[in-house]
Amino acid sequence: MGEFWPVADVLAYLAGSWRVERAVRDLASGAEGYFTGTTVFGPLENPADTSLLHHESGTFTWQGTPRPAERTLRFLPGDRAGTAAVRFSDGRPFHDLDLTSGYCLADHPCSADLYRGEFTVLDEHHWRSVWRVAGPAKDLALTTDYAREGWE
Repeated sequence: MGEFWPVADVLAYLAGSWRVERAVRDLASGAEGYFTGTTVFGPLENPADTSLLHHESGTFTWQGTPRPAERTLRFLPGDRAGTAAVRFSDGRPFHDLDLTSGYCLADHPCSADLYRGEFTVLDEHHWRSVWRVAGPAKDLALTTDYAREGWE
């Protein structure tokens, strides 16, 4: 692994708009797809709250067929300063996120499958997540690159 870019406050770092490119591979079948779009980390209902609403929208192309796609998550202040507790849009826990070292591993059990996320901050305007999903229902690898809007 290379150099990581430490983040003192993950919510402050993520705030704003990001270009998103995601590669998706089904490791069992060899099928591939990709997502391109935008993720906006904006304020929740109360602007004084440091929590962020994550809204991702774009196009997911699976085996040559494009479809609109979107998802919403909530990023709340974590148990320790500078960290986040990531929740699904309905409030269920997803994972914790601590980028104070510039790197974080996170697990999310989903039925009998396990989602293992690896988050790497590359610099002030670029970060990556790699999710490996393994279990009886899924065998996937999802690699997502984020670039802050306005930066190459």
